[in-house]
Amino acid sequence: MSHEGAPLNYLTAGTTLHSWLLTTDHKRIALLYFASITFFFLVGGAAATLIRLELVTPAGDLVSADGYNRLFTMHGVIMVWFFLVPSIPVTLGNFIIPLMLGARDLAFPRLNLMSWYCYVAGGLITLFALLLGGLDTGWTFYEPYSSAFSNSYVVLAVLGIFVSGFSSVMTGLNFIVTIHKLRAPGLTWYRLPVFVWSTYATSLILILATPVLAMTLLMLVAERLLHVGIFDPALGGDPLLFQHLFWFYSHPAVYIMILPSMGVISELVPCFARKPLFGYRFVVWCSIAIAAIGFLVWGHHMFVAGQSVYASLTFSFLSYLVAVPSAIKVFNWTATLHKGWIHFDAPMLYAFGFIGLFTIGGLTGLFLAALAIDVHVTDTYFVLAHFHYIMVGGAVMGYFGGLHYWWPKITGRLYPEYWARFTAIITFFGFNLTFFPQFILGYLGMPRRYQSYPPEFQIWHVLSSAGASILAVGYALPLFYLAWSLVRGRRAPADPWRATGLEWLARSPPPPHNFEETPIVTRGPYCYEDGEPRPQADHG
Repeated sequence: MSHEGAPLNYLTAGTTLHSWLLTTDHKRIALLYFASITFFFLVGGAAATLIRLELVTPAGDLVSADGYNRLFTMHGVIMVWFFLVPSIPVTLGNFIIPLMLGARDLAFPRLNLMSWYCYVAGGLITLFALLLGGLDTGWTFYEPYSSAFSNSYVVLAVLGIFVSGFSSVMTGLNFIVTIHKLRAPGLTWYRLPVFVWSTYATSLILILATPVLAMTLLMLVAERLLHVGIFDPALGGDPLLFQHLFWFYSHPAVYIMILPSMGVISELVPCFARKPLFGYRFVVWCSIAIAAIGFLVWGHHMFVAGQSVYASLTFSFLSYLVAVPSAIKVFNWTATLHKGWIHFDAPMLYAFGFIGLFTIGGLTGLFLAALAIDVHVTDTYFVLAHFHYIMVGGAVMGYFGGLHYWWPKITGRLYPEYWARFTAIITFFGFNLTFFPQFILGYLGMPRRYQSYPPEFQIWHVLSSAGASILAVGYALPLFYLAWSLVRGRRAPADPWRATGLEWLARSPPPPHNFEETPIVTRGPYCYEDGEPRPQADHG
């Protein structure tokens, strides 16, 4: 079949609004998610912009103290639950995983569409709460403030996050079943690309951890509306119980955000170094180890909350332990680069940025895992900077790297390479200028979530806000040149990067059911000989 002389692809298979909103094609659902996530990223980014503007001067003179509380809460809630947690799995994962497996679609196409509707419904409910007047609890909803004292729209915002949790569970379930049941002939577990393994590990966390958050939020709502004594000490509850339950989900959630990015980097580095991934099995099992150990370290968020020193020592040790598989991955990427035929294309520049920023984030995490240092810097800008180096420096760099890498496959068009390289570089510099001064601020004792501060901290805040303006340009530019590429970009060949995965055997953009015939896999991923790629399968 053809459409105006061109072969039929998933974009031209139906052009009505109805065909998009009721589609069960994983590629179209990925684009629906991509549009939704971009919207929430812009909303969260707008809040961040106002925060940085407020902090340019020591006096709180842009918004009121209460308004500032609502601003950083809005930024955190939107960015964590409606951008960072879903970002890579539901966009790049949804699009690429079936193609990497040689499958026609995900195992449950209708469940996939349902997960998008749950995500959008949850996002709109939370956004409605923010538009009505917002939320002032911080994104962590700490008790007993959230149930007994806050006069903001806590229940509505919690309901939105609760609904979006169903989206996470559906997505995780879909990926696990797909990876188990729909692999192409010859695609054994140790021939799977690392991105598939990372998505698998992430899906396990989504399924096991998200219900804990859901139950915790339900208990919070029950306490706020029905005055059941669970967390509020005035009603006979224990506020530390909330922290234990919340962080039991939210620390694994950090790995929900970072593991998919690590998977993306494990695709980019071998492709642009023209070498097999060093220590493939180590990288694979480190993904699983991070997912497993991630469930055992939640107590490091509570070193100053009054838990026993023995519990704190145990959590401190486990926090050091979880750094080991992350460090192994960084060493393996570095070893892959050694004596490689390195190509400095835009996705590779994002990969370099990820490795640098994630390493700084990881090393400062070791400082926070040390009890004595953590007591000094808890709730300061040091924690804020560490968190952003992992989440924004890591997760978002990986997201943009993967987006540029698979963009020709998704759209069938090539973007302007020099603009993309320029953007990757200024994003890296803008990020460091934004968040590195915050390590110094935290070390000097500046607490986070404060709207006004002593004048001696101003220089660091001015540097941080200047960096944020550069970072904003770095995040906005891809919107323009990627949109331009849709209209004016050159047509992409099936494999513009000379990569080896099954997804590059399909046409760009792929046909509705991905492959004309199911590929037969004959070798492992990342097979390069003297810099020349050898695809996993010879025909698709």
